Amino acid sequence: MVEYFVNGGPFMWPILFALLFGLAFSFERFYSLIMSSINSKKFFTEISETLDNEGVDAAIELCEHTRGPIAEIFHAGLTRLHRGLSEVEKAIQNAGAVEMAFLEKNMIWLNAVITIAPMLGFTGTVAGMIVAFDAIAAANDISPAIVAGGISQALLTTAFGLIVAMIIQIFQNFFVSRIDRLVLEMEEQSVQLVDRLYELEAKK
Repeated sequence: MVEYFVNGGPFMWPILFALLFGLAFSFERFYSLIMSSINSKKFFTEISETLDNEGVDAAIELCEHTRGPIAEIFHAGLTRLHRGLSEVEKAIQNAGAVEMAFLEKNMIWLNAVITIAPMLGFTGTVAGMIVAFDAIAAANDISPAIVAGGISQALLTTAFGLIVAMIIQIFQNFFVSRIDRLVLEMEEQSVQLVDRLYELEAKK
């Protein structure tokens, strides 16, 4: 592998940097999304029971001690319950937008690596072909041995650029599916919370 990297020429270094850059943001997103995940149905049940038995303040405290975007949305809504249910719904919508932006944070850099890595590879391919044709011109011969080095460099940079893009694409697809699931859970649990608050309001 090291030999292939060396034979790929100078464009292999920016491709390697793109891989490390993409992996760094992939690990950051993976950790962030894992930390954002909770059992949403269990959490809603706990909030509902707390509202019934201990009141709003206790439910707010439970949200403060629970990680993840769903807890943040519930916290935003419950802290404005004294202003009325319409304000609760607005607070939940605003908090949902903020949490969604947090979930999608740094995803643009993964897109950048997926786009740039193959372009670097193709640029290295052009550079390798230029080397090959320069060798032909210098030797005034087109034997395979003369052009092999340049063609090898051209193919290696393309291959490595595409491999890097595929690796980061796998991570990105996983993150997108995870974010979509979290967003769906946020929407479902938010609707259930508002319905629950309307039920409690009707009992008063």
